[in-house]
Amino acid sequence: MKDSYDVVVVGAGGAGMSAALAASAQGLDTVLVEKSSYFGGSTARSGGGVWIPGNYALEAAGQVDPGDREAAKTYLDSIVGDVVPKVRRDTYLDRGPEVLGFLREKTPLRFTWVPEYADYLPEQPGGRPRGRSVEPVPLDARFLGDELERLHPPYTKAPANLIVTQADFRKISLGLRTLRGPLTMVKVMLKRLLAIVTGKKMFAMGNAIAIGLRKGLADAGVPVEYDTALLDLLVEDGRVVGVVVSTSSTDGGTERREIRARRGVILGSGGFEHSQELREKFLPQPTAAEWSTGAPANTGAGLLAGTAAGAATDLLDDAWWGPTIPLPGRAWFCLAERNLPGSIIVNSAGQRYMNEALPYVEATHEIYKGQATGVDHVPSYMVFDQTYRNRYLFAGVAGRQPFPGRWYKEGVVVRADTLAELAAKVGLPEGSLDATVDRFNGFARSGTDEDFHRGESAYDKYYSDPTVKPNCSLAPIEKGPFYAVKIVPGDLGTKGGLVTDERARVLREDGSVIPGLYAAGNVSAAVMGNTYPGPGGTIGPAIVFGYLAAEDLTKERS
Repeated sequence: MKDSYDVVVVGAGGAGMSAALAASAQGLDTVLVEKSSYFGGSTARSGGGVWIPGNYALEAAGQVDPGDREAAKTYLDSIVGDVVPKVRRDTYLDRGPEVLGFLREKTPLRFTWVPEYADYLPEQPGGRPRGRSVEPVPLDARFLGDELERLHPPYTKAPANLIVTQADFRKISLGLRTLRGPLTMVKVMLKRLLAIVTGKKMFAMGNAIAIGLRKGLADAGVPVEYDTALLDLLVEDGRVVGVVVSTSSTDGGTERREIRARRGVILGSGGFEHSQELREKFLPQPTAAEWSTGAPANTGAGLLAGTAAGAATDLLDDAWWGPTIPLPGRAWFCLAERNLPGSIIVNSAGQRYMNEALPYVEATHEIYKGQATGVDHVPSYMVFDQTYRNRYLFAGVAGRQPFPGRWYKEGVVVRADTLAELAAKVGLPEGSLDATVDRFNGFARSGTDEDFHRGESAYDKYYSDPTVKPNCSLAPIEKGPFYAVKIVPGDLGTKGGLVTDERARVLREDGSVIPGLYAAGNVSAAVMGNTYPGPGGTIGPAIVFGYLAAEDLTKERS
């Protein structure tokens, strides 16, 4: 590794790799430094959705409506509001399609529409019930050679070459309820067998994005320096001129090094989700780092270095939340489980308090809102019966398949023959759960959730069961044994960070620019504010503002 470059990029996730690739394409001498031993960051651990309206994949699928860009702007205006400057939101929408086109040109990444995956708040002005999200086409990663060993480990284990796309997962989650479920699983298994026979190494979802970006960097000759942790920023006369990092020394220890950046530094180092200290300082309580599915190396180094250089911050009390099951040894981020009919979520009073099928950020906001009333909502409990358990995939366990004994042993799952016994086992007030379930069952039979309107939004229906009538998101809870599964406020990563402008330049409290410093991804305050527009509302801004940071750097002094 040299002592100076035109551009130093920190973090080998979606934001950092996009930024480094774009900087290199502009002819800038670029290095990418990564704290961990892996590339991909939280992007590699994600479902791989990208929410960029009007992109080439949506056009190819006929999913760009007339006036869609203005509709998308109206949508972000309505759900984000003045929390984020309009110029930043509009720039994201105006430039996003260009960035996906750039990745198509410079990497093997190709994207395709995720059919019918609705915007998360589709009934809001400008929202789209059929969705605006795309995901990567699965790719064969043999082209990376030995570098593939450095792909960030997934947060759930899966057999090699078992390729499940977001579109596939929706069908598989229904188990045997529809013909599409088993047919999709057969297709997945046949593709896996073919890949094994032909020697392919197939990857999908967030893995595919990370692999595609890494291949682009390799082709561009951009060095990636692993096990190189950011310690501080070099600042001279108010300008960021490089970084201070910790690297491995020849004697097996670590050494402190300075790397100078002639044009600037781009931070793409992720959030602070795995710093318990920062979580307790900034996030609502209670909170725990082990409830996050973000990359373990994300401990807020970029945030701390940026604020030390005078950067303003925003949204530090928020995250890309999601109701999460604290399984032994790992967190399980709930998607389909909450939407499928025949389950509810209750607080410590044994009462429902939200539409359980809400988009995951909104659902977790409801958990913390309830916690603030003085009634414990952390943990909450997802309650369902044997009918639900038999029908659907749950936290990776197929219907009718028993839950692992360790889940019961560690209190994550509780089972009882009656609702009254279940309530007693988890400490709910006597009679509370019976009353809540009785009321809910009435809604399930009528098809109308009079309390929280579950099943009315197009988003609610995406992970529902189309065979259930009259409301595909509601079914009675009545056949024992009954289950209660612990639910905590987990996350995909934190939302708050350094304040940036529409060019990804980091700003001071007075709104002035810190020369030479840029940020993208979860180290920066989210362009989506306190909400989430649709699947891929994290990765989309990460790659777009990484690209825009590099573009702006070309205008910087030599």
